[in-house]
Amino acid sequence: MKKIVKILTISLLCLSARDAYSQDPQFTQFYANPIYLNPAFAGSNGCPRFGMNYRNEWPNLTGNYVTYSVAYDQYFKNISGGIGVIATHDQQGQGTIYTSMLGLVYSYHLKVNRKFSMLFGARAAMYNKYLDWDKLTFGDMIDPRRGFIYQTGDVPRGGSRYFFDASAGFVGYSKNFFFGLAVHHLNRPNESVIVGESNLPMRFTGHMGAEIKLGGKSQYKNKTSIMPNIVYQYQNGFQEINIGTYVKYGAFTVGAWFRNKDAFILSIGLSTQKFKLGYSYDVTVSKLNNGVSGGSHEISLGLNLNCRNKPVSFRTISCPSF
Repeated sequence: MKKIVKILTISLLCLSARDAYSQDPQFTQFYANPIYLNPAFAGSNGCPRFGMNYRNEWPNLTGNYVTYSVAYDQYFKNISGGIGVIATHDQQGQGTIYTSMLGLVYSYHLKVNRKFSMLFGARAAMYNKYLDWDKLTFGDMIDPRRGFIYQTGDVPRGGSRYFFDASAGFVGYSKNFFFGLAVHHLNRPNESVIVGESNLPMRFTGHMGAEIKLGGKSQYKNKTSIMPNIVYQYQNGFQEINIGTYVKYGAFTVGAWFRNKDAFILSIGLSTQKFKLGYSYDVTVSKLNNGVSGGSHEISLGLNLNCRNKPVSFRTISCPSF
Protein backbone atom coordinates (compact mmCIF):
# COMPACT_ATOMS: atom_id res chain seq x y z
CA MET A 1 0.00 0.00 0.00
CA LYS A 2 2.87 2.40 0.76
CA LYS A 3 4.27 1.73 -2.70
CA ILE A 4 0.89 2.45 -4.30
CA VAL A 5 0.54 5.74 -2.38
CA LYS A 6 4.07 6.75 -3.43
CA ILE A 7 3.39 6.04 -7.12
CA LEU A 8 0.10 7.93 -7.02
CA THR A 9 1.76 10.93 -5.39
CA ILE A 10 4.43 11.08 -8.09
CA SER A 11 1.79 10.75 -10.80
CA LEU A 12 -0.28 13.59 -9.36
CA LEU A 13 2.77 15.82 -9.20
CA CYS A 14 3.56 15.07 -12.83
CA LEU A 15 0.01 15.89 -13.92
CA SER A 16 -0.45 19.10 -11.93
CA ALA A 17 1.26 21.17 -14.57
CA ARG A 18 -1.01 24.21 -14.26
CA ASP A 19 0.11 25.06 -10.73
CA ALA A 20 3.43 23.20 -10.36
CA TYR A 21 6.76 24.52 -11.59
CA SER A 22 9.91 22.55 -12.23
CA GLN A 23 13.46 23.44 -11.29
CA ASP A 24 16.47 23.05 -13.53
CA PRO A 25 18.90 20.15 -13.15
CA GLN A 26 22.09 21.18 -11.37
CA PHE A 27 25.71 20.05 -11.54
CA THR A 28 27.88 20.19 -8.44
CA GLN A 29 31.10 20.41 -10.44
CA PHE A 30 30.07 23.95 -11.34
CA TYR A 31 33.18 25.02 -13.23
CA ALA A 32 33.59 21.75 -15.12
CA ASN A 33 30.51 22.92 -17.02
CA PRO A 34 31.08 26.70 -17.08
CA ILE A 35 28.77 27.79 -19.92
CA TYR A 36 25.88 25.91 -18.26
CA LEU A 37 26.51 27.89 -15.08
CA ASN A 38 26.91 31.22 -16.90
CA PRO A 39 26.93 31.84 -20.68
CA ALA A 40 29.50 34.63 -20.17
CA PHE A 41 32.17 31.94 -19.65
CA ALA A 42 32.14 31.08 -23.37
CA GLY A 43 35.67 31.46 -24.73
CA SER A 44 37.15 32.18 -21.29
CA ASN A 45 39.76 29.46 -21.78
CA GLY A 46 41.05 31.05 -24.96
CA CYS A 47 41.80 27.79 -26.73
CA PRO A 48 39.07 25.40 -27.93
CA ARG A 49 37.55 23.53 -24.97
CA PHE A 50 35.39 20.40 -25.01
CA GLY A 51 33.57 19.13 -21.92
CA MET A 52 31.28 16.25 -20.96
CA ASN A 53 29.35 15.81 -17.72
CA TYR A 54 27.30 12.98 -16.24
CA ARG A 55 25.25 13.16 -13.03
CA ASN A 56 23.22 10.43 -11.30
CA GLU A 57 21.23 11.89 -8.44
CA TRP A 58 19.68 9.62 -5.77
CA PRO A 59 20.48 6.32 -7.54
CA ASN A 60 18.86 4.21 -4.77
CA LEU A 61 15.42 5.63 -5.58
CA THR A 62 13.26 4.21 -8.36
CA GLY A 63 12.62 7.71 -9.72
CA ASN A 64 16.18 8.99 -9.72
CA TYR A 65 17.46 11.88 -11.84
CA VAL A 66 20.07 11.33 -14.56
CA THR A 67 21.55 14.27 -16.45
CA TYR A 68 24.04 14.46 -19.33
CA SER A 69 25.77 17.50 -20.80
CA VAL A 70 28.15 18.10 -23.70
CA ALA A 71 29.67 21.52 -24.47
CA TYR A 72 32.24 23.13 -26.75
CA ASP A 73 33.54 26.70 -26.73
CA GLN A 74 36.49 28.79 -27.90
CA TYR A 75 37.69 32.38 -28.25
CA PHE A 76 37.69 34.18 -31.62
CA LYS A 77 39.87 37.28 -31.84
CA ASN A 78 38.06 38.74 -34.88
CA ILE A 79 34.75 38.96 -32.95
CA SER A 80 36.34 39.93 -29.61
CA GLY A 81 34.64 37.10 -27.82
CA GLY A 82 33.79 33.45 -27.48
CA ILE A 83 31.27 31.14 -29.11
CA GLY A 84 29.97 27.96 -27.57
CA VAL A 85 27.51 25.14 -28.18
CA ILE A 86 25.89 23.15 -25.36
CA ALA A 87 23.52 20.19 -25.29
CA THR A 88 21.87 18.63 -22.21
CA HIS A 89 19.56 15.70 -21.61
CA ASP A 90 17.74 15.12 -18.29
CA GLN A 91 15.72 12.03 -17.32
CA GLN A 92 13.29 11.86 -14.40
CA GLY A 93 11.46 8.85 -13.00
CA GLN A 94 13.22 6.25 -15.19
CA GLY A 95 12.42 8.18 -18.35
CA THR A 96 8.84 9.12 -17.45
CA ILE A 97 9.80 12.73 -18.13
CA TYR A 98 12.81 13.84 -20.10
CA THR A 99 14.05 17.25 -21.18
CA SER A 100 16.57 17.91 -23.94
CA MET A 101 18.22 21.22 -24.78
CA LEU A 102 20.48 22.49 -27.57
CA GLY A 103 21.90 26.00 -27.16
CA LEU A 104 24.19 28.45 -28.93
CA VAL A 105 26.23 30.82 -26.75
CA TYR A 106 28.10 34.07 -27.46
CA SER A 107 30.24 36.04 -25.01
CA TYR A 108 31.79 39.48 -25.59
CA HIS A 109 35.19 40.01 -23.89
CA LEU A 110 36.04 43.50 -22.67
CA LYS A 111 39.28 44.66 -21.06
CA VAL A 112 38.22 47.42 -18.70
CA ASN A 113 41.77 48.31 -17.68
CA ARG A 114 45.17 46.72 -17.23
CA LYS A 115 44.03 44.57 -14.30
CA PHE A 116 40.29 44.04 -14.73
CA SER A 117 38.19 42.44 -17.50
CA MET A 118 34.51 41.67 -18.07
CA LEU A 119 32.60 39.10 -20.11
CA PHE A 120 29.01 39.55 -21.30
CA GLY A 121 27.24 36.44 -22.57
CA ALA A 122 23.90 35.28 -23.95
CA ARG A 123 22.44 31.89 -24.80
CA ALA A 124 19.66 31.04 -27.26
CA ALA A 125 18.35 27.49 -26.88
CA MET A 126 15.66 25.11 -28.06
CA TYR A 127 14.11 22.70 -25.56
CA ASN A 128 12.07 19.55 -25.97
CA LYS A 129 10.15 18.23 -22.97
CA TYR A 130 8.45 14.85 -23.23
CA LEU A 131 6.07 12.91 -20.96
CA ASP A 132 5.74 9.15 -21.52
CA TRP A 133 2.08 8.41 -20.73
CA ASP A 134 2.67 4.64 -20.81
CA LYS A 135 4.77 4.92 -17.64
CA LEU A 136 2.12 6.80 -15.64
CA THR A 137 -0.20 5.07 -13.17
CA PHE A 138 -3.73 6.11 -12.09
CA GLY A 139 -6.17 5.28 -9.31
CA ASP A 140 -8.54 3.30 -11.55
CA MET A 141 -5.74 0.83 -12.33
CA ILE A 142 -5.53 -0.44 -8.73
CA ASP A 143 -7.09 -3.56 -7.28
CA PRO A 144 -7.11 -3.37 -3.44
CA ARG A 145 -5.54 -6.82 -3.16
CA ARG A 146 -3.58 -7.39 -6.35
CA GLY A 147 -2.28 -3.87 -7.07
CA PHE A 148 -2.00 -2.43 -10.59
CA ILE A 149 -3.87 -4.88 -12.82
CA TYR A 150 -6.45 -2.78 -14.72
CA GLN A 151 -6.25 -0.54 -17.75
CA THR A 152 -6.80 3.14 -17.04
CA GLY A 153 -9.71 5.04 -18.49
CA ASP A 154 -7.62 8.22 -18.63
CA VAL A 155 -7.06 9.59 -22.12
CA PRO A 156 -3.48 10.67 -23.01
CA ARG A 157 -3.19 14.42 -23.46
CA GLY A 158 -0.27 16.21 -25.07
CA GLY A 159 3.00 14.47 -24.22
CA SER A 160 5.64 16.62 -25.92
CA ARG A 161 6.49 20.30 -26.25
CA TYR A 162 9.22 22.31 -28.02
CA PHE A 163 10.01 25.81 -26.82
CA PHE A 164 12.62 28.57 -27.21
CA ASP A 165 14.59 29.79 -24.20
CA ALA A 166 16.90 32.79 -23.65
CA SER A 167 19.55 33.37 -20.98
CA ALA A 168 22.20 36.02 -20.26
CA GLY A 169 24.99 36.74 -17.79
CA PHE A 170 28.20 38.58 -17.06
CA VAL A 171 31.52 37.86 -15.35
CA GLY A 172 34.06 40.31 -13.95
CA TYR A 173 37.56 39.21 -13.04
CA SER A 174 41.09 40.23 -12.14
CA LYS A 175 44.20 38.11 -11.74
CA ASN A 176 43.07 36.21 -8.64
CA PHE A 177 39.39 37.08 -8.15
CA PHE A 178 36.17 36.73 -10.17
CA PHE A 179 32.42 37.20 -9.75
CA GLY A 180 29.40 36.79 -11.97
CA LEU A 181 25.63 36.81 -12.36
CA ALA A 182 23.43 34.87 -14.78
CA VAL A 183 19.69 34.82 -15.44
CA HIS A 184 18.21 31.83 -17.26
CA HIS A 185 14.73 31.55 -18.87
CA LEU A 186 14.40 35.29 -19.42
CA ASN A 187 11.34 34.77 -21.63
CA ARG A 188 9.68 32.33 -19.16
CA PRO A 189 8.62 29.82 -21.84
CA ASN A 190 5.60 27.57 -21.46
CA GLU A 191 6.90 24.02 -20.76
CA SER A 192 3.54 22.32 -20.13
CA VAL A 193 3.27 18.90 -21.79
CA ILE A 194 -0.50 18.62 -21.16
CA VAL A 195 -3.49 20.95 -21.34
CA GLY A 196 -2.84 24.27 -19.61
CA GLU A 197 0.14 26.54 -19.19
CA SER A 198 3.23 26.14 -17.03
CA ASN A 199 5.79 28.91 -17.47
CA LEU A 200 9.36 27.98 -16.66
CA PRO A 201 10.44 30.38 -13.87
CA MET A 202 13.59 32.44 -14.22
CA ARG A 203 16.68 31.07 -12.50
CA PHE A 204 19.14 33.55 -10.97
CA THR A 205 22.73 32.48 -10.32
CA GLY A 206 25.36 34.53 -8.49
CA HIS A 207 28.88 33.20 -8.05
CA MET A 208 32.31 34.41 -6.97
CA GLY A 209 35.66 32.95 -6.06
CA ALA A 210 39.35 33.63 -5.58
CA GLU A 211 42.68 31.89 -5.89
CA ILE A 212 45.15 32.27 -3.02
CA LYS A 213 48.68 31.14 -3.78
CA LEU A 214 50.55 29.33 -1.03
CA GLY A 215 54.21 28.58 -0.43
CA GLY A 216 55.77 32.03 -0.58
CA LYS A 217 59.25 31.77 -2.07
CA SER A 218 59.59 28.05 -1.43
CA GLN A 219 59.79 25.32 -4.05
CA TYR A 220 56.00 24.92 -3.80
CA LYS A 221 55.26 28.44 -5.03
CA ASN A 222 52.72 28.48 -7.87
CA LYS A 223 52.09 24.75 -7.30
CA THR A 224 49.79 25.01 -4.30
CA SER A 225 46.73 27.21 -3.96
CA ILE A 226 43.35 27.31 -2.25
CA MET A 227 40.27 28.52 -4.10
CA PRO A 228 37.32 29.53 -1.88
CA ASN A 229 34.03 29.84 -3.79
CA ILE A 230 30.35 30.52 -3.30
CA VAL A 231 27.47 29.81 -5.71
CA TYR A 232 23.96 31.10 -4.96
CA GLN A 233 20.91 30.12 -7.01
CA TYR A 234 17.27 31.16 -6.81
CA GLN A 235 14.31 29.83 -8.80
CA ASN A 236 10.62 30.22 -8.02
CA GLY A 237 11.07 30.55 -4.25
CA PHE A 238 13.71 27.83 -4.02
CA GLN A 239 17.11 29.04 -2.78
CA GLU A 240 20.37 27.12 -2.91
CA ILE A 241 23.66 28.25 -1.38
CA ASN A 242 26.84 26.31 -2.09
CA ILE A 243 29.92 27.29 -0.07
CA GLY A 244 33.22 25.50 -0.43
CA THR A 245 36.84 25.51 -1.38
CA TYR A 246 39.28 23.65 -3.57
CA VAL A 247 42.89 22.86 -2.74
CA LYS A 248 45.14 22.51 -5.76
CA TYR A 249 48.63 21.05 -5.84
CA GLY A 250 50.16 20.72 -9.27
CA ALA A 251 47.83 18.64 -11.43
CA PHE A 252 45.68 17.44 -8.50
CA THR A 253 42.64 19.17 -7.01
CA VAL A 254 40.44 18.20 -4.06
CA GLY A 255 37.34 20.07 -2.96
CA ALA A 256 34.76 20.19 -0.20
CA TRP A 257 31.44 22.04 -0.36
CA PHE A 258 28.28 22.38 1.70
CA ARG A 259 24.87 22.92 0.12
CA ASN A 260 22.42 24.45 2.58
CA LYS A 261 20.28 21.84 4.39
CA ASP A 262 20.93 19.31 1.65
CA ALA A 263 24.40 17.82 1.15
CA PHE A 264 28.12 17.79 1.66
CA ILE A 265 30.00 17.61 -1.64
CA LEU A 266 33.40 15.95 -1.94
CA SER A 267 35.38 16.11 -5.17
CA ILE A 268 38.70 15.10 -6.65
CA GLY A 269 40.20 16.01 -10.00
CA LEU A 270 43.22 15.62 -12.26
CA SER A 271 44.11 18.43 -14.63
CA THR A 272 46.86 18.81 -17.24
CA GLN A 273 47.22 21.27 -20.10
CA LYS A 274 45.24 19.00 -22.42
CA PHE A 275 43.09 16.80 -20.20
CA LYS A 276 40.80 17.13 -17.17
CA LEU A 277 38.99 14.43 -15.22
CA GLY A 278 36.83 15.01 -12.15
CA TYR A 279 34.61 13.02 -9.80
CA SER A 280 32.32 14.29 -7.05
CA TYR A 281 29.95 12.68 -4.57
CA ASP A 282 27.09 14.40 -2.76
CA VAL A 283 26.49 13.07 0.75
CA THR A 284 22.79 13.68 1.48
CA VAL A 285 22.20 15.27 4.92
CA SER A 286 18.54 16.26 4.51
CA LYS A 287 15.55 14.24 5.79
CA LEU A 288 16.01 12.12 2.67
CA ASN A 289 19.11 10.55 4.20
CA ASN A 290 22.10 9.19 2.32
CA GLY A 291 21.21 5.56 2.98
CA VAL A 292 17.83 6.00 1.31
CA SER A 293 18.92 8.24 -1.58
CA GLY A 294 22.36 6.79 -2.31
CA GLY A 295 23.78 10.32 -2.59
CA SER A 296 24.72 11.66 -6.01
CA HIS A 297 27.56 10.74 -8.35
CA GLU A 298 29.00 13.12 -10.91
CA ILE A 299 31.78 12.66 -13.46
CA SER A 300 33.33 15.32 -15.72
CA LEU A 301 35.74 15.04 -18.61
CA GLY A 302 37.42 17.99 -20.30
CA LEU A 303 39.72 18.29 -23.32
CA ASN A 304 41.71 21.41 -24.27
CA LEU A 305 42.46 21.33 -27.98
CA ASN A 306 45.39 22.88 -29.83
CA CYS A 307 45.30 26.67 -29.94
CA ARG A 308 46.61 28.56 -32.96
CA ASN A 309 45.13 32.03 -32.69
CA LYS A 310 45.11 32.75 -28.95
CA PRO A 311 46.33 36.35 -28.46
CA VAL A 312 49.52 36.76 -26.49
CA SER A 313 47.73 39.24 -24.21
CA PHE A 314 44.71 36.95 -23.58
CA ARG A 315 43.72 37.06 -19.92
CA THR A 316 42.35 33.84 -18.43
CA ILE A 317 40.15 33.51 -15.33
CA SER A 318 41.61 31.91 -12.22
CA CYS A 319 38.48 29.87 -11.52
CA PRO A 320 38.68 26.16 -10.60
CA SER A 321 38.28 23.37 -13.12
CA PHE A 322 35.81 21.23 -11.18
